[in-house]
Amino acid sequence: MPNLWDPKRAPKDSFDQLVYASNLLGSDLRVTNFGGGNTSLKRTEIDPLTGEEADVLWVKGSGGDLGSAKASNFASLYLNKVLALEQKFASGTPEDDLVPLYSHCTFNLNPTPCSIDTPLHAFVPDPCVSHLHADAVIAIAASRDAENLTHEVWGGKLGFLPWKRPGFELGLMLRDLIRANPGLRGALMGSHGYICWAGDWHECYDLSLELIREAEAFLAGVHGQPFGAMLSAPPTEEAVRGAALQVLPEIRGKVAHVGQRWVAHVDAGPEVQEFLGSEKFERLAKLGTSCPDHFLRTKIRPLVLDAPPTDEVGDWLDKALSGFREEYAAYYERCKRSDSPPMRNPNPSVMLVRGLGMIAWAKSPSEARITASFYRNAIEVMKGAEAVSEYTALPEQEPSTSSIGSSRRPNCADCLPRKSLPGRSP
Repeated sequence: MPNLWDPKRAPKDSFDQLVYASNLLGSDLRVTNFGGGNTSLKRTEIDPLTGEEADVLWVKGSGGDLGSAKASNFASLYLNKVLALEQKFASGTPEDDLVPLYSHCTFNLNPTPCSIDTPLHAFVPDPCVSHLHADAVIAIAASRDAENLTHEVWGGKLGFLPWKRPGFELGLMLRDLIRANPGLRGALMGSHGYICWAGDWHECYDLSLELIREAEAFLAGVHGQPFGAMLSAPPTEEAVRGAALQVLPEIRGKVAHVGQRWVAHVDAGPEVQEFLGSEKFERLAKLGTSCPDHFLRTKIRPLVLDAPPTDEVGDWLDKALSGFREEYAAYYERCKRSDSPPMRNPNPSVMLVRGLGMIAWAKSPSEARITASFYRNAIEVMKGAEAVSEYTALPEQEPSTSSIGSSRRPNCADCLPRKSLPGRSP
């Protein structure tokens, strides 16, 4: 993973460095997935009303993508007002009711909505903060032995926080962890990702990559077959093409929802075929998502299909899709709350078909490609976790709070820009 920081091109202004570093971090999908992660800067600004100095938190806006973020994609908030929301939380104000209050903390009428992870950044005392979802790091975070592995991989560099849904309480947990361990340079958050901090953005960028490299080196040192024995050989290109021609024309109309025909992206690469042909494939695929960001694109779990039959493909697909829809509706009923929006499209976003590969569905070719990249991330996370421990998925109620939960929490999937990936590394 190359260090792309160029001293000749890097700006001198601290805010411009925030944008520059964010673009570098977001340019590599191994560092963070599309639309995932967030960065921030705390610095003194002049209050436009009073003319006095004010401590301001600049944080990546909700749903924005680091790789293409511009200055206008960062929210700005009075730091003291964000920190003062602890009084509301302590007095019993629910997490979801705190979210609308962030707009009352806005500095200089900035219209960009802040990330749901804003408290994580606010309660770190250092000025520069990076929160990322690198596959190698999430593999550790999604392991059954995540806390012990945190110490083994990073020593005393990173602390550990168990899973807590993103929000104000998680920010307070991080603050308390830092106060109890003042030498920490970051923290691993179970089934979520990692966060690190530094005094300037050059240092924070270097540290962000350093932590990923250390996780990658640790995983590379583990030998064996993370997915177990291979039960079937990968299909030939000709077999994949034949299966795609057999299945895709039938299935596209069947996953249409309220008149919206979706677009497919097929990934039959070796990493996908290794997963589909492995001993642990069905068990792992059914466990579900490893972190909220994956869920927003891929849903709680994919539809798993055996190789398509030679005839009656339509009936085969109808039966499989009917079963998935019934399971998804039951999941929605189990997890919905009084203020949940109506159930959305009950069809799968990702299908894993033996003898073909992965089919990802979305409203446009670029979104379908992004959905596929998210499940590729999920495969890498499961592979790494199984190599060093045992993969653990989020409890199904947890990711639902980011999607079918309160309508007052931002739905990042709806905020993502509708465009392709500009200049992204595969």
